[in-house]
This record gives sequence, structure tokens and C-alpha cells, in this order.
Amino acid sequence: MTQNIFNIYKNKTVLITGHTGFKGSWLAIWLHSLGAKVVGYALNPYSEKDNFLLSGIGEKIYADIRGDLSDRAKLHETFEKYQPEFVFHLAAQPLVRLSYDCPVETYHTNVMGSIYVMEEVRKCSAVKVCVMITTDKCYENREQIWGYRENEAMGGYDPYSSSKGAAEIAISSWRRSFMNPDNYDIHGKSIASARAGNVIGGGDWALDRIIPDCFKFLEQGKRVEIRSPKAIRPWQHVLEPLSGYLLLGAKMAQNPTKYCEGWNFGPSTDSIVPVWDVANLVVKHYGKGELKDVSNPNALHEAKLLALDISKARFELGWIPKWDIEKTIKKTTEWYAQYQKGNVYELCLRQIAEYNDNKG
Repeated sequence: MTQNIFNIYKNKTVLITGHTGFKGSWLAIWLHSLGAKVVGYALNPYSEKDNFLLSGIGEKIYADIRGDLSDRAKLHETFEKYQPEFVFHLAAQPLVRLSYDCPVETYHTNVMGSIYVMEEVRKCSAVKVCVMITTDKCYENREQIWGYRENEAMGGYDPYSSSKGAAEIAISSWRRSFMNPDNYDIHGKSIASARAGNVIGGGDWALDRIIPDCFKFLEQGKRVEIRSPKAIRPWQHVLEPLSGYLLLGAKMAQNPTKYCEGWNFGPSTDSIVPVWDVANLVVKHYGKGELKDVSNPNALHEAKLLALDISKARFELGWIPKWDIEKTIKKTTEWYAQYQKGNVYELCLRQIAEYNDNKG
């Protein structure tokens, strides 16, 4: 994969929903650095320490809009005013444990929110490419040892996972019903979905995530409490799936009827490791800290094993992950070790450049 294909975004209007979030802020920075006119539509950032605020990307992009997906009038107004050519839909309620507390809100955001976005994509003549971001948890997880392929059954035990499975079904329906590649000459749109693994990196302070939890404890000088030490996840730095989303969007623009389907963007198999190992690597690269097992046998259900098969992205898109688990934790820890000391925007740009060059 070369960077040249990303030049397609230069001077293009790109709408990102959820740009104030962890992944969304990194995508906004990357697209802005490529010369895109980035329009962001999202709720307020979660924390004053979020990557979005510390990087100042909201002051650099073309438009920074606060809005809820359920505010259909405002969402429509945004599409009408800015006429985006590309849409990356990342806005979501992304937490498994929180979905047990607010299952209805989770479904409304993740399913109906996705439908509201697709309806605006359908109505806005300017939109040519739409990449809908879901999750690896959209699959019916049987705790199998091999990775899930894009054509396997959607599902999910908890409200979050099942809402993402339902969103995938809705995306497939809207594509076949309203943006069918067989009728591209009529509607002129290409829509795909992208599923990533457990994404980590700098600037994530969300609740009940292992990386934010690690650094919250480390900054307080406390032992890092690990709730699910044996849970195995496909860990990847945030730049890995984002490079996949950008590549997919570019390929869809070049060949709109070939790539409009579901895609997995996960890590290599050596990065599918237990939570305890990840936390140990954080402590190693941070230079201090200890771990504490606080697992509870009566805790709410979360999948213990989950992996993605990325063969399709590898062979059909030419996308491959670049950073192994060691490099992923190293670059993640670097952000948290430096965010209080220097220019976070420049730190993010430097990591993007290192990723592109596969250095650092």
C-alpha cells in the first residue's frame, strides 16, 4: 500500500461523524494533513484530556459541528450546507459495559443513528463514498479460535455487540435496497462497512477500557487493576484501521461497484493476546507500575476470545497491518507519556508519519 492513493482526499469535502471521539479525532488529523476539507459532526468530547481537545484539531478543520445523530434536522442541514463527497460514519455508543446500563440508548445511537446517516447519504447528491464503521463485535461470537470472516453471521450477546450486528444488517439492507451496485448509474453512490479489532492509541480516556485504565492508575501511582486478565483480543494501534478505512474509501472512489461491502481490519495473529500481557507491556514501556488482578466471576458477560480474519483486506485491498503488539504498545505509551509536555497535534502527526514510513 502506498500513500499516493490517499492523495484522492486532497481538496475533497469529507464528513466525519464522531470526530470528537478517539478514532474520529485521529482520522480528522490524518485527513486534514492530507489536505481534505474535514467537516466534523459529533457530541462534545468525553474528557478535557481527549485527543480531540489536546490536539486542537477542531480549530483546524473546515467545520466543527456539535450535534446528535437523532437531531435529523441538524444532520440534514449539515449535509445540505457542506455537500460532502466522502462520509466516514464513526459516531457510536462504543462501550460494552455501558450498554448494559443504557441498552435502549445504545440501540438508538448505533442502529437508528446509522440509518439516519445513510438516509442523508441517500438524499445528498454530492456524496459518492460512504464508509460505515462498526466493530469486530458485530459477529455472532462463538469463542472460536479462528478469525471471523466477513460473510459470517452477525449477532452479539450484549446490547452493544448486538446493536452493531443489527447496524450491519441495516447497512446491507440500505445498500441492496437504495444503493445497489447494479444500479450505480442511477444513484451514483458506493457504501461499505468496516470492522476493526480492539483499537488502542493515544488520547482515549473512555471508561472500562484497558489502556485508559492503565494510565489512570499509573498517573495516580497506583497498581493497575485488571478486570479480565485472561480475555483475548485482537489489539491494534488506531492508525491501523484508519489506514484501512482511508484505503477502502479511496478504492471505492476509484471503483465504486467493486468494494461496496463489509471489510475486516484487524492485526496480525501475534497481536491477538490476553489483556494481562497488554498491561504488562504498558508497564514495561512506561518504565514503572504494577498490576493487580481484580477479576470478578460474577461480572457482566464480555466475550473472552475474539479474532478477525483479514485475508480479504490483505488480498483484495492490498492492506496489511504494520505494527506488531510491541510497537503498538510502545507508540501508545509514547502518547500518554508526552501529552502533558508538548504539542499533541505535532505528536499525532509524527506518529502518522512514522506509521506511513513504518518507523518509530
